[in-house]
Amino acid sequence: MKVTEFYALAPIVVLSVTIIVVMTQASIKRNQILAWWITILGLMVTLWSTQLATSYSQQVTPLFLINPSGLWFSSLVTLGTLVTLILSNDIEKAGSQITEEYYLLLLLSTLGAVVLILASHMASLLLGMELLGISLYALIAFPEKNPLPLEAAIKYLVLSAAASAMLLFGFALIYAATGDLSYTGIGAKLSSASIKNPLLVIAGTSMLLASISFKLSLAPFHMWTPDVYQGAPTPVTNFLATVSKGAMLVALSRFTIDGNLHQYTTFTICLSVLAIISILVGNWLALRQQQIKRLLAYSSIAHFGYLLVALVALRQLQESEEIFYLSLEAINFYLTAYIITSLAAFTVVANIGGEDDPDMRSFDGLFWRKPVQAATLTVAMLSFAGIPLTAGFLGKFYLISLALNTDLWLLLITLVIGSAIAIYYYLRVIYSMLRTSSADNSCELPFISSPIWRDALAIILMLSVILLGSWPQPFINFIGDL
Repeated sequence: MKVTEFYALAPIVVLSVTIIVVMTQASIKRNQILAWWITILGLMVTLWSTQLATSYSQQVTPLFLINPSGLWFSSLVTLGTLVTLILSNDIEKAGSQITEEYYLLLLLSTLGAVVLILASHMASLLLGMELLGISLYALIAFPEKNPLPLEAAIKYLVLSAAASAMLLFGFALIYAATGDLSYTGIGAKLSSASIKNPLLVIAGTSMLLASISFKLSLAPFHMWTPDVYQGAPTPVTNFLATVSKGAMLVALSRFTIDGNLHQYTTFTICLSVLAIISILVGNWLALRQQQIKRLLAYSSIAHFGYLLVALVALRQLQESEEIFYLSLEAINFYLTAYIITSLAAFTVVANIGGEDDPDMRSFDGLFWRKPVQAATLTVAMLSFAGIPLTAGFLGKFYLISLALNTDLWLLLITLVIGSAIAIYYYLRVIYSMLRTSSADNSCELPFISSPIWRDALAIILMLSVILLGSWPQPFINFIGDL
């Protein structure tokens, strides 16, 4: 392997070295604070290494394609891990001592997410997905003394194991039909294979899509999402909603584009059906939720349904190259906006509610008790709803423009209806924070003293959401060059 290839793989190498250092430190002398600092330092160096690797974009073995887009999302998921690590202090307040193993699992999950993002082969896709998933099983079950995280981990483990088995079977069928497991190789041979072995191609692709839909919690593969979001520790829920799902969406996008799957009508129809069901089911079920984490769980189902609109629009590649690049920009912008907004929302939930999943009524008067946290959650809710001057507005504007340009009228109507429904339950959260009392406020939010760093983190994320929505041109230029 050439030296330049090592530079290109710098994020993976740095994360792997950090994992080894944490393991070595834990085996020599137990020191939770030292492990925390090693993890923080390793993640910061990883952020720097993504910039270093940008100058060495290339195909590294058949397993990895290092390009600016993949490195951008690698840095974004690393940032999500950093926020998760900062918020993890709340787990100790729940009565369980954080150990070095927690940081080790967090680093392993991040490594799996980065591998997933940079993968260009089914083997590296499976490696990243399983490294991410297996580490998440243990993270969700932490702290072990609480029965809710354990229940959530068992549900996720059982269903995820079934999805992984389905993924492997899908790989086997696709390999039997095409004789190749690289994204580009599959794309080059899938057309002829679909003529010779149509059943193998249809069955293999369907299994692959179903497994990825489970990881993204797209309806009707979403049943695990609200229970896992509610049962997992809040920092882990934040990690699952941003790092895990974000990496999986990038992997699906790269496989679709590199494999030219968007040229097949059946595949785009399947994506369209998943998008429509996810948007309607996610928003409809969120209307009935009183717990904030369950509300965000159903909301995430709808948002990833929105993102599928951009993938469906790729079918116009043969007609317009402009549409293709607009689709890529829409995916990059919306996913970035969603991750940053989710980080802001879960930061407030962790800072205010701790490890409990507070009832909506518990946020009564939050504006008068914790104005900084309330303002951050308000901006996050407005961004999720797609209100102007927030990042979510520009993201939805991209998708609506894309749907109009590609004549995806059914998806456009569904997107508008889903967004209209979502406005109600997002504004309901804001209304709960504004009112000073409730006639049925039997659930009191525990008052948690907020150090300055908590408010500082919330303000930084809030300003990021506003800046991305009110002054988007620099970032649009940036993603246009990816």
